[in-house]
This record gives sequence, structure tokens and C-alpha cells, in this order.
Amino acid sequence: MTQQPATRRATVDFLNDRVRAMAPSGIRRFFDMLAEMTDVISLTIGEPDFDTPEHITQAAIESLERGETHYTANGGMMELRELIAADLEQRYGISYDPRTELLITVGASEAVDASLRATLNPGDEVIYHEPCFVAYAPCIELAGGTPVAVATTDATDFRVTAAGIEAAITPRTKGIFLGYPNNPTGAVLSREELAAVADVADRHDLLVYTDEIYARLVYGAHRHTAFSSLPGMRERTVLLGGFSKSYAMTGWRIGYVAAPAELMNGIAKVHQFGIMCAPTVAQYAAIEALRNGEAAVDAMHTEYDRRRQLMTRRLNEIGLRCFEPEGAFYCFPNVTDATGLDDEDFAQALLADERVAVVPGRAFGPSGMGHVRACYATAYEEIVEAMDRMERFVARHRA
Repeated sequence: MTQQPATRRATVDFLNDRVRAMAPSGIRRFFDMLAEMTDVISLTIGEPDFDTPEHITQAAIESLERGETHYTANGGMMELRELIAADLEQRYGISYDPRTELLITVGASEAVDASLRATLNPGDEVIYHEPCFVAYAPCIELAGGTPVAVATTDATDFRVTAAGIEAAITPRTKGIFLGYPNNPTGAVLSREELAAVADVADRHDLLVYTDEIYARLVYGAHRHTAFSSLPGMRERTVLLGGFSKSYAMTGWRIGYVAAPAELMNGIAKVHQFGIMCAPTVAQYAAIEALRNGEAAVDAMHTEYDRRRQLMTRRLNEIGLRCFEPEGAFYCFPNVTDATGLDDEDFAQALLADERVAVVPGRAFGPSGMGHVRACYATAYEEIVEAMDRMERFVARHRA
């Protein structure tokens, strides 16, 4: 007779300890609340409101009609890798070998995860700035590393400084994680600021992971600098990018990693055993996007800029202090100074009273407290109405 254990585990005890201790995304709860409400203007979701340009979708349909439904190479279709390499060189002056230094991933999210898992050993520390995209710290933890946050504030328009990064370095520090243009703040770093970070990375012999998914969405006088294009940085940088934001292709899930071949050998192993290859149909769509998508990117960029200026102006007129974002498609106003409400209470009350949804800043890290993220990747007319509703709300709750 089989002997039963004296005590049996609770089902939850089968979970990985790191996963069990990890808090879920702070954004998800608001999405769940929205699903049960009507007449809500949502400024929460970080994705373009534009449909994927028709010619991109049509290229994907035609690939299916040709029967292109089989695996591609693990690294992705060579034509796509060659186009990405050419685009990076033309825009930023940085050269990658499409055969050995570029990998097509399932969105930039897989690029982040695979790169961290391929390079971190247990206990390695990675310095990151926050507020930041919600996945950075959890992905570092899931890879066995230790995330080390450097807070930024609206006093410096949420720009991380080289000095702040250097102060956080310990003997266990292995890398720096940068996400600029920034989600949730819309902040950018100038070439000079990036060069100062590069100097820290060089002097302390650190790897730099750089999420540049919003590289094409910058405004005004700002010009994006690819971190790996800085002197001496190509060999210590893992560049992460994708098609979701600039080409309105979030659901296609196409991203990429560009890195030195020695690093890519390891990243490709994680990708190979976890994913096999990115979806073939989405790779054909990405090829068409790079070949013929520039006019659509420019048109969407122009409209985002118009919305950016409207939202920034209205928020400040309402009394919700907001610096002018120069990248991505988010505003990150301070709501506590004007209303006395913390960001969580502000977001919940605004949703209940005026049917406008924003994301509490704390979802992106403790230094986001007191702010909310408002996304202007929604129709201009809806932004106008959302700002009118928010103005009424602030007038009733002014501190």
C-alpha cells in the first residue's frame, strides 16, 4: 500500500517562491473595473488607437493565402532581420550583423525577458529607474536577479542621472536597465545625459539593457539616440525594440533584440527553448511595415503630437502640474498637490464620478505616487471631453 505523506501541501505551495511573492500588475485592476462600466473614457491603455495600416494587414493576409504558415528560423526571417539592421544603421549609425546579432522576438516583452534570463546569475543586481514600465523589476526577479531602483522626480522631468545610477552601484551590480523614451512619464534623455550614463557603465564594467520601443515617438527638438551608438557602448549594450507602438501593431507581437554575437548566442538559446520563433504571419507584416510603412508612421506621429500638446496644456490649466512629455504617448501629472488626494484615491474617484480612467502612478513604482498616467493614444475629441470631465472633478476636490 502506498504511504501518504503526513501533511500535504496546499495547492498554492506548488508555486515558485518568487512568483508567489510577486504582486500582480497595478494596471490590471483598473482594466478589470473598466470591463464592468459604461460611458467611460479610458486614458489607461498604452497602445495606439489606430488600426494597423491596411497595407501591412494585407501583406499578412497574402502570406497566409500563399501558405506561409510554417516555422521560420529561430532567429526570425532573414529578410526581416536585414531590414531591421538597415533601419538601425540608417537612423542611428549603429551596425548589427543580421545573421548573428539580431533576433526576432514575440514582442519587446519577450525581448526583455529572454535578455535578462540569458545574462543574469542568481543575486546579480540590475539598476533601473522608476517610475518605469511595470515589467522591468518582475522580469529581473524572474531571471534570478535583484532589481535596484533609482527614483526620479518631476523636479527633473523624471530623467535619471548618471550620478544617481552610480550611487546605487555595489560589488554585485551587473547591469543598468534604461527605458527612454519613458513609459509612464513621457520623459526622454538627451545624448549628453546618455553619454554620462555610458561613462558610468564603462568605468564600472556594466552591461546596459535599453528598451527603445518608443524611439520613433519623440517630439519637438528631441532626437532619439540609440544607446549602443555611443562610443564604446555597442559591445556592452542589449538593445530592445519592436513594432507595437510606432506602427500600431500591438496585437501582432513582433519585437527584436540587437546585441553582440557573444551575448546573442545565449539570448537565442532562451528564445529557442521557450518560443521557437515569432509568428510567421506577423513577421511578414513587419517586413511590409519596414518597406512601406513610413508615411503611416509620420501621420500617426503628427496626430500624437497634436494630442500631446492639447493634453499637456489642459492639464496645467486645470491645475494638475505636468511637464511637457517629449516621448512616448503619456502625460504624468501631479494630482495630489492640487486636490489633496493620493494617486490611488484620485483615480478611483475620477472613474466613479466622471467616468474617466487613468492609472495611479504607484503602479509604476513608489516614486510615481502622487501622479497618474494619462495616455493620449486615443481620439482627440475624447481627450477634449476627458479633460472637461477632469476639470469638473478637480474643481470639486481642490485642496
